[in-house]
Amino acid sequence: MSRLKIAKPDLVVVHGLTQYYGRRAVLKDVNFSIKAGQVMGLIGANGAGKTTIMKAMLGLNRVRRGTVAIANERVTQLHHAVLAENVGALIEHPAIYPFLTGWQQLQLITKDVTQLQWIVETLQMAAYIHQNAKHYSLGMRQQLGIAMALVRQPKLVVLDEPMNGLDPQAVKRLRQTIRELAQTGMTFFISSHILSELEKVIDDVLVIDHGRVILQTPMQQLRASYHQRLLLQTTDNAHALVWLQQHHYGCALQNDVITVAAPDKLNQLMAGLIAQNIQITRINEPAVDLETILLTQLDQVSGAGQ
Repeated sequence: MSRLKIAKPDLVVVHGLTQYYGRRAVLKDVNFSIKAGQVMGLIGANGAGKTTIMKAMLGLNRVRRGTVAIANERVTQLHHAVLAENVGALIEHPAIYPFLTGWQQLQLITKDVTQLQWIVETLQMAAYIHQNAKHYSLGMRQQLGIAMALVRQPKLVVLDEPMNGLDPQAVKRLRQTIRELAQTGMTFFISSHILSELEKVIDDVLVIDHGRVILQTPMQQLRASYHQRLLLQTTDNAHALVWLQQHHYGCALQNDVITVAAPDKLNQLMAGLIAQNIQITRINEPAVDLETILLTQLDQVSGAGQ
């Protein structure tokens, strides 16, 4: 007898979020939700609006329209009491006092010695935690910022580029820590340009482009959909792309390679191209990684807007 799966509640709900800098819209009707215990990745090009979304979630930005709710309480610049007990965050750069030790910085967040010892041991910070932060390297400062976000084990942790400055061992420890804490019910919202590392830890992905959400989906489902794709090179890619679009194949052209959905129609596809005097010079399945997926999604959006 199979177990009944109980749906997890939404911890974060963002609806219709719209933000302007002057007259320029930087967020455009952004909608998404994050379930309790979920690890969601936020990805997009530089300037796409990732940090702006995170700041709006934390009440750091005044938004023109839309709402943010965390644990069923609305968050604004003037109303953010829910954040104190429920949210830990690292946005852009760690807010660190240079003449305090790492331990003293953490004590500003919690006096619970058990919590303090746990985070120092988990992130392996014992060698420098009692040194003044002004002597810290970039990686040490970044680890302290992460520790400050995690130490109280809040319901939601928001991390903006947390892997910046970390060495490979520290990145691996961070991944393991996030996965272990997610198993206890903690929720994570993480942005990173290091997509090869991000995809190892996230359950779901939110893709943003020019202030708009273009995709929100579970990673498992996304990978499965990309296993149903082929990479083609032909003697006339431009002509091939037009024919594929006319015959309703999902496709995109990037770096002289066409990505095509639905390989179950491979024989029909090949016959159609040959009938157009287009020869296929190369065909293979793509590597399914987050970078490939992101570039394909952005290329499709760019093509649709032309």
